[in-house]
Amino acid sequence: MSHELRGSSAVVGVGLAGCGEAHGRMPLDILAEATHNALDDAGLKLSDVDGIFTGSSYHFMPALSTAEYLGIKPRFSDSSMVGGSSFVAHTLNAAMAIKTGQCDVALICYGSNQRTAGGKLATMSEQQIYEAPYKPRYPISSYALAAARHMHQYGTTREQMADVAVAARQWAQLNPAAFARDELTRDDVLNSRMISDPLSLLDCCLVTDGGGAVIMVSSERAKDFPNKPVYVLGTGTAHWHRQITQMPDLTTTAAVDAGKRAFAMASLTKDDVDVVELYDAFTINTILFLEDLGFCAKGEGGAFVENGNIAPGGSLPVNTNGGGLSCVHPGMYGIFILIEAIQQLRGGCGARQVDNPEVALVNGNGGVLSSQVTTILGTEAVL
Repeated sequence: MSHELRGSSAVVGVGLAGCGEAHGRMPLDILAEATHNALDDAGLKLSDVDGIFTGSSYHFMPALSTAEYLGIKPRFSDSSMVGGSSFVAHTLNAAMAIKTGQCDVALICYGSNQRTAGGKLATMSEQQIYEAPYKPRYPISSYALAAARHMHQYGTTREQMADVAVAARQWAQLNPAAFARDELTRDDVLNSRMISDPLSLLDCCLVTDGGGAVIMVSSERAKDFPNKPVYVLGTGTAHWHRQITQMPDLTTTAAVDAGKRAFAMASLTKDDVDVVELYDAFTINTILFLEDLGFCAKGEGGAFVENGNIAPGGSLPVNTNGGGLSCVHPGMYGIFILIEAIQQLRGGCGARQVDNPEVALVNGNGGVLSSQVTTILGTEAVL
C-alpha cells in the first residue's frame, strides 16, 4: 500500500499567518488566517474542505474546535498528537484519506500565540512522573542530556553546535519574514547565557506566535490549480520512547526508522535530496537528524555542520527559512518546515531560493527526541 501512496496526492496551497508577534489574537484566529491564505493560494473556498488534520497545545479536541471555528463540517477528521511532528505525520494520514475517498480536499493547519500569551520556552505536556523529582527544565534538559552524551561519545563540540545556529541565522537573513535577522557569530552563541549545560540561550529555538496551513488533493486534480503542485512521495513515522530516560540511545533517534520508511516509499535515496528542512528546536537536533537520516555517518554530524556546510552557499541547504532557531517557533514547528519545503520546490523563496530543487526532505520531531516523522516531497520531474 505504501508504494501505491507514492505521488498519489499533492499540495496545492500553503499559507502562513501571525509569524513573530500577533498581539491580541488567539490561536484559532491565527490558524484561521493561515487557512484562508492557503485556500486563496489554491483558489479554493472553505466550503471545499472536507478533511481536517490538526493539533493544538490549547484545545483538548482540536479537530472539533477548529472545524467549529472555521464553520465547516468535514467528512474526515484527524487530530493525532505526537508533538511537533504531528503536522508532518498528517501528510501521510491525509494522503491515505484522499486515496481511499474519505475526503477530497485535506486541510492541515496549526496556530499558536505562544509568544504574546506568555513568551516562555515551555511545554504544556504532562510532567513525566519518574523524571520530575530531579527537577529538569522541560524540555531543554532532555535535549541537553542528548547533547552532552553526543559530545562525550563522539567529540562533538559546543563550537560545532554553535555553527548550526549561525547557519540558521544566515538563512534567516535572506528571509524577510524571519523573526531574528541580526548578525550572529559563533562567539555570540558560545557566550550567551547557559540554560542547561551544554546548551546556551542561542542553542535554543525562538518563542514566537505563528500559524500555518497546507491544502492537499489527489494528484489527478493537482494540475487544475493555480500553483505548481508538490507531490507527497514518501512518509515514514517512528517513535521509540516518550520520556528521555527511556530513550534507548541518547545519540540515535527514531529518525533512523522514519527516514528509511520514507525513502523506501519514495524510491529515492539521500543523494536525490536537494533541500533539507529539519525540526531544529535545539542545535543538537540538526546534528542528530543529519546523522540518522544518512547525510553523514553517526558521530560525524558535528564535523558536517562546520564551516558553513549547511549555510547559504554550503554543500547541503538545511533549514532555508532560518529554522526554529531564527525564523519562527510557536510551540510546535512541524507545519513550518513542511511549508518551507513546499515553497522551495515551487521556486518562490526569493533570495534564499535553492537552485532548481526537485526533492525536499522534511523531518519533524515531537516530544523530547521522541516522535520522528520524515516526509519526502517532489516536483513532477521526479514522479
